[in-house]
Amino acid sequence: MKILAWIIGFLALVVGAVYFLAFTASGNAILQPVIEEKINESTKLNVTLRTFTLRISEFEILLELDAQNSVHAKGTYELLAQSFDANYNVKLEKLENLEKLTQTKLLGNFRTHGTATGDMAFAKIDGVSDVGFSDTSYHVELTDLNPTSIIAKIQNADVATLLELGGQKPYAEAKLNVDVNFKNITPHELDGDILLATTNGLLNTKLLNKDLNLSIPKTEFSMNLDAVLKDDDINYKYILNSNLAKLSSDGKIIPEPLQVDVKYGVDVQELAVLKPITNADVRGAFKLNGTVKGNKEMMTLNGFSDVASSHTVFSAVLQDFKATSLQAQMKNLHLAKVLHMVKQPHYADGVFDLDVMMSSLEAGKLKGTVKSNIKNGLLDSKYITKMQKFKTQMPRTTFTLATTTELNADIADTKVNLNSSLAKLDIKQARVNLKDGSIVSDYTTTIKDLDKLYFVVERHLKGSFVGTGEFKKKDENTEVTMHSDIAGGTMDVKMYNEDLKADLKSIQTIDALTMLLYPPIFKSSLNGTLKYNTTAKKGDFRGSLVDGKFEQNTAFSLMKQYAKIDMYKENFKGDVTADINKEIVLASFDLLSNTSSIKTVNTKINSDTNMINSKIDIVANKHPLSVMLTGDKSKPKVTVDTKALMSDQAAKEISKKLEGKLGKEASEKIGDLLKGFF
Repeated sequence: MKILAWIIGFLALVVGAVYFLAFTASGNAILQPVIEEKINESTKLNVTLRTFTLRISEFEILLELDAQNSVHAKGTYELLAQSFDANYNVKLEKLENLEKLTQTKLLGNFRTHGTATGDMAFAKIDGVSDVGFSDTSYHVELTDLNPTSIIAKIQNADVATLLELGGQKPYAEAKLNVDVNFKNITPHELDGDILLATTNGLLNTKLLNKDLNLSIPKTEFSMNLDAVLKDDDINYKYILNSNLAKLSSDGKIIPEPLQVDVKYGVDVQELAVLKPITNADVRGAFKLNGTVKGNKEMMTLNGFSDVASSHTVFSAVLQDFKATSLQAQMKNLHLAKVLHMVKQPHYADGVFDLDVMMSSLEAGKLKGTVKSNIKNGLLDSKYITKMQKFKTQMPRTTFTLATTTELNADIADTKVNLNSSLAKLDIKQARVNLKDGSIVSDYTTTIKDLDKLYFVVERHLKGSFVGTGEFKKKDENTEVTMHSDIAGGTMDVKMYNEDLKADLKSIQTIDALTMLLYPPIFKSSLNGTLKYNTTAKKGDFRGSLVDGKFEQNTAFSLMKQYAKIDMYKENFKGDVTADINKEIVLASFDLLSNTSSIKTVNTKINSDTNMINSKIDIVANKHPLSVMLTGDKSKPKVTVDTKALMSDQAAKEISKKLEGKLGKEASEKIGDLLKGFF
């Protein structure tokens, strides 16, 4: 009995002590600093538990977080029934002071008050707030202290204030209205709807420019969201209207596990206003509509657009939100409109088609085909002539272009067929290594009528040209080769970066002069090598002529008639050289036959001004003749010195004959004789 008495006494003492501490003023005074210390440890703030009153059926707590922030609660409760009926008042006048508690920097103030009634099994909270200078009311129901129902209404909340409240800068101003009506917010048993609308929206352009360097025009906007949540489904409709763009979306989303079945739309009246945001220097209207269906593991994105008057459709497959395959088709895209959109000059007209079939978009594992085609192409000859500062008008030029690219891992093989009224370009395989950026490509270029290139080369040409070769690029190095059967011989060109080398073999001068539309006065075979640096614009040519014979010309005919010297029977051979230093060319040649010679040293030609200064020494069977060419290379002034050629009557007769013809025929023929060497 003594032990039982001791136990009862001890329990009575414990109960008495608990009662004393928990439900008496003296006991509360003892507990108050202990609770305050625990709160400080938990919140890492210097709070003051200003009021702590706990009685057997009522309580009151006033917790001052600091001088500007406090939480007050007062009410009654039943300990055995675990029920309560309390009023609360939260005044947070300076949220930035609570960063240690919130773990983020909040600005501004937040006030709310209301009542909480119920028990541990079911409770209700009703309150009002002025958050964001709004008129807000809310009703929350809790089951086992977990929220299960929310009804809230926010009217005329200031968006800029809400942004600051959330620690964000006020990049936008607007009035926000929200209606939340959730009968049930239990996961997988959702039942409710949300209505959200903004009015009088206006972007803060000055702040956007200052913080984000975005110089956008004055932008007004409005936004509407209507969402219905049922079980796991969210059915919604969203519209954002602004003078920059209109965005819309509607459909169904299941958040977890993610399932999406929605439509979307983008309507931009003027792309130029989005440049500060997109960094794309484009203009014009743009519309895009499409659908998104699937889940995180497999999602399909479809779209349709009429960009640049085209019919454009695409379908992309995403896995874990990364694009893995793509099918796209673009029909009847107008080049002129695309050039206008990307703010490029009107280079050409034409209709562009594109087909993309990519079964894999994974980096390093690309797989697919890309085909493009341009039909009814027409270059803007007038604009190109002006842009390139051609001295003569570029002819009307039509073209078509077809390309096919096969992608396999890091390799892209492209076939190109460009056919224009000026030239034709065929590439059987241009191989690009996407990993290291290297390129290896063959090519064949065909020019059916060289005279159509007069606007580029500024001289009339006759005949056609076919060149084949290879283009290589790796790292910073570029190599181009070309082979052509031309003028009865061959030309092989190799260019490595800025260094060019051209080998000429068995070039027939008659064919070359005919191509250059010069009189075919000298028949020979030319071999030589040209070396030239395109950066320094310096180089040289070293060549040789063999089996050279002159065709009919005035000077040699006069020699034959009056000096009885027949230069037409002579067979010449010799060397031809030229040193190039930018626009200045110093040319020399030395032709020899059994009895005669023709020689010039350092003939000066200016390729910019087309001026020539040359002295040609001719020794015809031991009889010298000097010819001077000066002025415009196309129509040089020709001076012939015949004094050393012969004397007496023969000299007088040939001089007389030349004097009568030199101004026209002889001058032109002698000039033509020398054009073939330059």
